[in-house]
Amino acid sequence: MARDICVCLDFLTDAHKAQIERTARSGGMNVRFFTTAQLDEAAAFGRTAEVLYSCVPKLFKQCKELKWYCCAFAGVDVYCKDPSLFPNEHCQLTNSNVYGLTIAEHVVMTALMLLRRMPAYSRQAFAHQWGKAMPIRSIHGLELVMLGTGQIGRCVAQRMRALGAAKVIGVNRSGRPAEDFDEVYPIEKLDGLLPSTEMLVMAVPGTDETAHILSRERIALLPESACVINVGRGTAVDQAALMEALNAGRLAGAALDVFTPEPLPADHPMWETKNLIITPHIAGSTSLPYTCDRNVDSFCEDLENYIAGRPLAHLVDRTLGY
Repeated sequence: MARDICVCLDFLTDAHKAQIERTARSGGMNVRFFTTAQLDEAAAFGRTAEVLYSCVPKLFKQCKELKWYCCAFAGVDVYCKDPSLFPNEHCQLTNSNVYGLTIAEHVVMTALMLLRRMPAYSRQAFAHQWGKAMPIRSIHGLELVMLGTGQIGRCVAQRMRALGAAKVIGVNRSGRPAEDFDEVYPIEKLDGLLPSTEMLVMAVPGTDETAHILSRERIALLPESACVINVGRGTAVDQAALMEALNAGRLAGAALDVFTPEPLPADHPMWETKNLIITPHIAGSTSLPYTCDRNVDSFCEDLENYIAGRPLAHLVDRTLGY
């Protein structure tokens, strides 16, 4: 009986497909490729497939014989929150933790935009106004708090340190040490850090524990000079409280790549919020070739593990959500 791998992704090049095919053949497995415009064909093939490499929950649910699902995204909260999506109780779930570089570059971009007053200058430019120079700040000498010390958080920390940040503090669930951070604290210590935070960067998964982790009360603890950047999940921020703080001038600015809901409705008040940079969940876009290459590398590395009977390197703990 054939051991089938169903791959349903839009970013794959011919070189990516050849790499996956070589790895599959090494273990006597058969692979077929589909795009997300071919979901019906993918589902027909996937019903008896052993492995699925994709990012479509609807397709995942239809692959009834799966032993392993590799999600091409980093965030897998949708699968962890809804057990009914799993086609059987034995299916392993992995994610693709390869988005650190592209998301970290997005953070650097938006951090510089906020510090150098680009939201205000952009408004002036759209109004055809030649405005006066405004006071700006620099990453050099900045103290930054990174909420989330995983792969994305570490990549952000590396780049901020390279640009001269004075201190990069990490915050995670347990306070366990992490590379590239000057100090790491457990989440219970966050309230004590916020009053002196110049920039808060958030890269946490969407779990019950992280829902509104940046609450109205915590937003109130931030100084007026603080900036907030969220590249994790929209559920982590009390959006109404953040909008109020920005519009009242109680925060210097914010950059959000994730929202509740998504897409953000055209009439949502977020669009009119002062000193807010909005991007449509593109910080980890798979249009960056490096990210796509690493995504396929990660899948093939774990496919080798799967074929050899070794534990999967990127296995998700569904009880934690990551």
